[in-house]
Amino acid sequence: MILLISDLHLEEERPDISRAFLHFLQARASQAEALYILGDFFEVWIGDDAISPFQRSIAQALRQLSDGGTRIYLMHGNRDFLLGQAFCREAGCTLLTDPSRVELGGEKVLLMHGDSLCTRDEAYMRLRRWLRNPLSLFILRHLPLATRHKLARKLRKESRSQTAMKANDIVDVTPAEVPRVMAAQGVRTLIHGHTHRPAEHQLQVSGQPARRIVLGDWDKQGWALQIDGENWQLAPFPLG
Repeated sequence: MILLISDLHLEEERPDISRAFLHFLQARASQAEALYILGDFFEVWIGDDAISPFQRSIAQALRQLSDGGTRIYLMHGNRDFLLGQAFCREAGCTLLTDPSRVELGGEKVLLMHGDSLCTRDEAYMRLRRWLRNPLSLFILRHLPLATRHKLARKLRKESRSQTAMKANDIVDVTPAEVPRVMAAQGVRTLIHGHTHRPAEHQLQVSGQPARRIVLGDWDKQGWALQIDGENWQLAPFPLG
């Protein structure tokens, strides 16, 4: 069994989600061969050197799962793109590049966070390119902690206000971008998060049937994609 989740946005202000995640690790992920977390695992991450006691407790829970034999893979999201190797070593997980091509259920699958597919949101794409530039990342990681906290609060506030004003199609994936990326990667299945719109979409890629599976965010309920051989099931579950 393989499990894929995304967009938990873990933070101390949402203990219901944290409790549900810890229960998920014990009840389901401990039985899995692998757990993939496709970005926005934390609501905000300003650097491995700024890990809080809450975040460390999450890392310790992941380490316990990893020590039990479940492989854990973690991908950056737009909220936690500063997650680094120090956290991964502590948590016992492997950091994946975005995108990553892996084999799941006997087929090649493309894994992404999903924000890079939203090309119609030109303002966000410009910001994303700047934030993910290696020089920008180096500068951000070496800013004083107080400055990083202030910048993170500013970016979160601006993101929420701008998203609320944008049309729904602007903050969703660009339809033409999906088959283009899938064709370039040579896959017929894409799994991503980010949009908070869980669903399975059928499409055509290079004249062949293909599918795009969108993972759900953890808010009023949790979401997970479970793969058992040829059986793929995307389903919600109560956070309680």
